Amino acid sequence: MKKLLALLTLAGLLTGGLTMANELEQPFQKGDVNPFNKYFTGTTYLTRLSENDTTWNSSIANVTFEPGARTNWHKHSGGQILLVTAGEGRYQEKGQPVRILHKGDVVRIPLNVEHWHGAAPDSWFAHISIETNLPDNETTWLEPVTDEEYNPQNKK
Repeated sequence: MKKLLALLTLAGLLTGGLTMANELEQPFQKGDVNPFNKYFTGTTYLTRLSENDTTWNSSIANVTFEPGARTNWHKHSGGQILLVTAGEGRYQEKGQPVRILHKGDVVRIPLNVEHWHGAAPDSWFAHISIETNLPDNETTWLEPVTDEEYNPQNKK
């Protein structure tokens, strides 16, 4: 019986079958309101999965976005990797078209590339954020993403 329960739990984790956030089926807890929300439009939630330390030199977090929520433009001196776990999102590098993101997508953001990411206008969104090249990776927060940049189809 214990083996069956362990197998079912593992299968649920691997398939995303465990509902942890009320609004979105995702493998990790939604977390608390993001303490960095001053650099976002809309509300996001943060769960730290692995804090940076001298053994792993990595910071990993689950970030959950309410519909329409998004980061400001920003860049990471050491780059960043996003693993999309649920919902529909958006990602854009400065000067490039907006990319639609879905569960299973991986975004590798090069060092010092200005970008933003967030939820679709009508969908919750979650991703795992991996800060790379620590301890020297610093985030530089820039201006908010305008509504026209976020949703270019709605330009007047």
